[in-house]
Amino acid sequence: MLDDLDDIHPLFHGAPKSTEFKKLRKRIVQNVREAIEQYGMIERDARWLVCLSGGKDSYTLLAVLYELKWRGLLPVDLLACNLDQGQPGFPATVLPEFLSKMGVPHRIEYQDTYSIVVDKVPAGRTYCALCSRLRRGNLYRVAREEGCSAVVLGHHRDDILETFFLNLFHGSRLATMPPKLVNEDGDLFVYRPLAHVAEEDCEKFARSMNYPIIPCDLCGSQDGLQRQQVKGILDQWEKNAPGRRQKMFRALMNTRPSHLLDPSIFDFKGLTIGPRKEADKSGIPDLG
Repeated sequence: MLDDLDDIHPLFHGAPKSTEFKKLRKRIVQNVREAIEQYGMIERDARWLVCLSGGKDSYTLLAVLYELKWRGLLPVDLLACNLDQGQPGFPATVLPEFLSKMGVPHRIEYQDTYSIVVDKVPAGRTYCALCSRLRRGNLYRVAREEGCSAVVLGHHRDDILETFFLNLFHGSRLATMPPKLVNEDGDLFVYRPLAHVAEEDCEKFARSMNYPIIPCDLCGSQDGLQRQQVKGILDQWEKNAPGRRQKMFRALMNTRPSHLLDPSIFDFKGLTIGPRKEADKSGIPDLG
């Protein structure tokens, strides 16, 4: 990595010189590059709408994408976008001032979805589902207006794992946020380049860089969210057995349809039997 002031993007000016931070930065860059290549996200000369909330994850996403672009490993045009949803007390000047200072092309879009969410969601219910749908619709619109082929989001490994367990516990399905998908209208990709990056790494990176982090008061003001409950369960599992999060995440990349129960993805009725298999050298037959 080039760290002379003339050879790096302003997003990395002032980066810590410690060995620990350099290892962190290298790990995140490698994780993102791996996800981009593994899931086929690069379309040469495409334009990406990089969505920024002002949280630790979106700052990490922006910085790493610019690092890859700076090093000639991401041949796409990047447009940062923040959707100001009209939340009371939202510091509306923080992101535009930061992005201007960093020389990052951007668009700030104001849409008062906050009032809609508060009006439509019954008291005691969480805002997340409706808020997400309204935000996503506006971001798709902006992407089309700006000639972008992809909307790029800052969801990380832990978001993906938590969503899997939310679907398992509350939705009765095995599903999560995919690293790459096509929207319902079929005209935009949705990418999650941080899919392999741990939340803890995003936190360390953004705070080490002293990026002006904006908390999500809309969601954070509500107690007892199902996602927070799942996060608590995963935190306890990780505490009891360090590394368990990563093992569970890897399991999402190692599925065996023949060993699940969904006949729509495996032809159980079509299974046939043949001659008995010979035992392997250990003398133990293959039980499948």
